[in-house]
Amino acid sequence: MRKSLIILLVLLLTAGLVFAGGKKEAGKIVLMTAGDTNMLAIQQNVLGPQFAAKNPGTGLISVHTGPGNAGSQRIYEKLLAESESKKEVWDIDVAIVHEIFMKWAMDKDLLLPYAKENDSWKYVTSPFAKNTLGVNIEGYAIPMFHSQTAIAYNPQFVKNPPKTYAELEKWVKENPGKFGYNGVKGGASGVSFVVGWVYWKTGRYDKLAITGPVEQSEIASWEGAYKALEDFNQNVTYTAGNVGTLDALNRGEIWMGPVWVDMFFTFMKEGKLNPETRMILPDPGMPGQPMYYVIPKKAANPELAKKYIAYATSPEVQGKEIVEKFNWYPGIDGSFLEGKVPPEVYKKIYSDVTPADLQKKGLSFPLADYHTAMLESYEKWVRK
Repeated sequence: MRKSLIILLVLLLTAGLVFAGGKKEAGKIVLMTAGDTNMLAIQQNVLGPQFAAKNPGTGLISVHTGPGNAGSQRIYEKLLAESESKKEVWDIDVAIVHEIFMKWAMDKDLLLPYAKENDSWKYVTSPFAKNTLGVNIEGYAIPMFHSQTAIAYNPQFVKNPPKTYAELEKWVKENPGKFGYNGVKGGASGVSFVVGWVYWKTGRYDKLAITGPVEQSEIASWEGAYKALEDFNQNVTYTAGNVGTLDALNRGEIWMGPVWVDMFFTFMKEGKLNPETRMILPDPGMPGQPMYYVIPKKAANPELAKKYIAYATSPEVQGKEIVEKFNWYPGIDGSFLEGKVPPEVYKKIYSDVTPADLQKKGLSFPLADYHTAMLESYEKWVRK
């Protein structure tokens, strides 16, 4: 933790957030974001300047903590240190974080329950805004965007794509080598597929992803599901990561495979993927994950932070920036984007996986201990 806090202090000093006397410049929102560099880019180069132009006298100072859960952990450690030091006012006004952060922060009471009073709350229908990794977060966060996995397929060869995991299991036996994925070590799209398989085979999604409890007897009961996956894998092609699955689809080496939807559309936009390629989200569903806007409990500028989040999660901004520019699904209900984005853009992003599909079949990743157990069980019970 000490190393992470030192890194954060350097970041804050570099960004000019630590002023004489510990005071921050009035009208400035301090935003800290985890995630890839595109998370910093959209705040620093797009949303921040737009918000400042609409609200003269305000501005955004953004700090990037890094990709993955480690980036969210640095934000958590920063807030926890401020809480434990009994500071009256904390340095961060807005944070953008992963699911796992919400569990950590809720356990330590680090967040402001702002969301239900926010102008954008009426657009939020995602179950991820109510519960994540078994933790009730309703009122404490609004999704910035939703990153979803689905099965991509080439309709030239797959005329009637499998609509369920059960149909997919049968299809793979009939078409050996034409379904490809990256196992659980080559990328999160493969992990998502395996998690969806376990949800399907066990029928216990709620216990594994929402309610718990975590029990060793539950984990031991998965052996049959993984042995069935081992049989399934005898007829698949292993790909070289998330990008490798898309590349293999584009070259025709495979006809189907799990992908991240935003990567799918980015590849399509850049001409790296056959434009005829389609997607389907099979029953009972596959995991995806949001990133959230949160406000620390003792933020210096909570009202301005609320206003910024309301702007960033408005249908207009979600449509133009989140969907059109960055190819993510919106954090708000996609049905509110009709008329806010060009019809061809709305049709493109929702023609295969609809807002209704996302509400019904856009599942959560499992509780942290079950997630670890699923990866370990794959290594234990599934041979290539």
